Amino acid sequence: MTTKSREHSQSSQLGDYIDDSIDRAAERIGAVWPIHSFVTANPLSGFEDHPFHEAVAEAERLFGGRGYPTPAVFRQAWENGQISPEILADELESHGIDGDPETLLEELADADAAQAAEADTDPATEAVDRVLSKWLAAFVDEGRAAWPMPDRDEGFYAAWRAVAPLDSNVPCDDSKALPETALEALESILTDAPESRWTDIAEHHLAALPGWTGLIKQRAADDTDPWQTEYPITLREYLAVRLMLVDLLDAPLELETKSDSAEETTLETEPLADCWLTAWERSYRERLLANIDTSVTDPSTAGDNARPAAQFVFCIDTRSEIIRRHLEGQGGYETHGYAGFFGVPMRYQGHDSAAETDACPPIVDAQHRIVDQPAEADDDVAARERWTGLTTATRKHFKQLKTHAVAAFPFVEGAGGAYGSAMATRTLFPSTVAKLRRAVDERVPSPGEVCTPTLEAHEHDDHTHADHDLPQGMTFEEKVSYAETAFELMGWTEFARLVVFTGHASHTTNNPFGSSLDCGACAGNAGGPNARVLATICNDENVTAELRERGFHIPEDTVFLAGEHDTTTDEITLFDGDVPESHHEDLEQLRADLERAQAGAAAERLESMTDADDPDPETAVEEVERKSADWAETRPEWGLAGNASFVIGPRELTEGENLDGRAFLHSYDWTTDAEGDALEAILTGPLVVTQWINSQYYFATVDNGVYGSGSKVTQNPVGNVGVVQGNGGDLMTGLPLQSLKIDDDQPYHQPLRLSTVIHAPLERVTDILSRHDDVTQLLDNDWIGGLTVIDPEQDNQAFHYQGDLEWDSPVAPAMN
Repeated sequence: MTTKSREHSQSSQLGDYIDDSIDRAAERIGAVWPIHSFVTANPLSGFEDHPFHEAVAEAERLFGGRGYPTPAVFRQAWENGQISPEILADELESHGIDGDPETLLEELADADAAQAAEADTDPATEAVDRVLSKWLAAFVDEGRAAWPMPDRDEGFYAAWRAVAPLDSNVPCDDSKALPETALEALESILTDAPESRWTDIAEHHLAALPGWTGLIKQRAADDTDPWQTEYPITLREYLAVRLMLVDLLDAPLELETKSDSAEETTLETEPLADCWLTAWERSYRERLLANIDTSVTDPSTAGDNARPAAQFVFCIDTRSEIIRRHLEGQGGYETHGYAGFFGVPMRYQGHDSAAETDACPPIVDAQHRIVDQPAEADDDVAARERWTGLTTATRKHFKQLKTHAVAAFPFVEGAGGAYGSAMATRTLFPSTVAKLRRAVDERVPSPGEVCTPTLEAHEHDDHTHADHDLPQGMTFEEKVSYAETAFELMGWTEFARLVVFTGHASHTTNNPFGSSLDCGACAGNAGGPNARVLATICNDENVTAELRERGFHIPEDTVFLAGEHDTTTDEITLFDGDVPESHHEDLEQLRADLERAQAGAAAERLESMTDADDPDPETAVEEVERKSADWAETRPEWGLAGNASFVIGPRELTEGENLDGRAFLHSYDWTTDAEGDALEAILTGPLVVTQWINSQYYFATVDNGVYGSGSKVTQNPVGNVGVVQGNGGDLMTGLPLQSLKIDDDQPYHQPLRLSTVIHAPLERVTDILSRHDDVTQLLDNDWIGGLTVIDPEQDNQAFHYQGDLEWDSPVAPAMN
């Protein structure tokens, strides 16, 4: 081997070792999705292989974020009666902790103050963070910047290397003085440290800006991201730039950790904080179980067995619990819960959209490319296209005028008066804007009214689209499979004349976090497209015939249609263009009942957001519509705030009970699932997704500055990928405090880990858990607050999970 070949081989081996170190370090960094497709995920997902109390302690060391609610939050829950004295005493005794609750709360408060006093930051490291964040924001920009960063197509390191000499904050006069490649830059810094420390060094520097590194991690792993394809960035390049800045700005290579005394204080107070949290969770779970009708053993025999006027399938989203309850109150309606992507893993492109989105949870890979296309060139289609063309061109024109360096000044001179008047109207009279928007919506057909999802490959016009090998449309067998799976998971044995698959979306104004209010099961997108796809599948006569052959007794007069629930206003829009005239009377009655259900649900939501007691349902609808149109409204709705439990079972378990919009509800009938396949799919899919959502809300409430995104008032959007606080710094990864708190001091969301209740034979649940270590790990490591199985084969006795696939002694249910 020549000397040159040997050097190349050694360099390659060194590069592999550096990449391995980065990969190991990155395991602790949670993925972060762009804010326009906000995916609720556990920010500490990289720690789920550790027990919860150990994980939050390690995360505090890396990220500086607390892992338990503050003593003040525990005190408030205690004084409000949310924590049972008996349960708290039991938890404290089981951990050998003595003392009355008041004294223990004071101990927690003292320890909290001691830890806060330990916080300090190195000025040079702050400078590194500031400079690096500035260039990261410029590089990952997704079309917002009027003047993009040059050389982005060369990758992040190369682009930064070219502009570094132009940055007055970087002591570098010539880019040639910097290593030519990211690998060479890393080698020049890391080779001065022992190889045994490389992973720790990488971990420290990736954790320094976890928002930016989480976004890079997610983007680099997404081979369908067009921005990543065009402007590549990797953790290797990120770390190379950071370590070069560390060297240039004389910052420490290895970040200092907090003092030993602070670490000891943390370890001493963790069991106490954990006792308070567990007692709070157990107290909530007891109240939840008291609301469950344990007289239901065989769901197929429950109720009066009369054919319902209509059946609705809603997302399991906690907000659906409220509208379902109010709709059922209109009489004759049956509601079910199913994951909001309706089991159809698809990449979707709307008729008016130039971009595609994966309309399915991140744990599911898209399997089909579905495109909306107009059914035919009729008047509705023409009206829709005229309106969207006009509004798109107007928005683009105004953006160019406002951001162009030359045109901005004459734009203000010429249009400032009219533009200012429009802004004043939006600010002072948002109700007027809401009414105008409704009037436009009533006159301009929605995509669901004029377009049809193309499920057949030959219907697609774009056969050359670079869709990363995703098939366009789906096969007949796949269609049957999606419909069959949906019916099996929900345990359906009968069908109404109208069956409505109801996705959900939110509509707000001037809200960077708008997608966080959309469907979590659709990766921060609306669920209506998925609902329309499943309805189209089920209306296919060939599909229906095959389903009948497989034992589903679907009457000839059953019609499937889609709808979309606006969670901000509780309005449900029906896409009923294909409903035959024979069902129009049913539709008229349904629309009237939906309006009444909206009024009741809107009033209930409004009461939780204001000081008003028993708001008038008629005025409540006007008020929630105002909130959706008011661009100064920081709390247009609560989203999933309040979520605390996941109930898997028939609707009869909770029907008629007010669960306060805090429970995810997934329909399941154990009697129609002899092999347990449906329950297995729920435990490995929706349960994992709801745990992600619950963890996101938990940590953003517990430490909003680290795991949330702080106040909306001081946020600035960055590059259509996220927000920062003030004029720079780390990309904020979670929810703003206005999505979680009534005010700065009073939380609306109660930070509890997810309590799960399953109505199924205990043996079936145990068998499923034994085959899925990833789910069992969440339970054994306390990332799920508790699991209770109500066993219909054992007189509905309740069994509580104890860990290691063990259960406690059966608890006799309280009959409701």
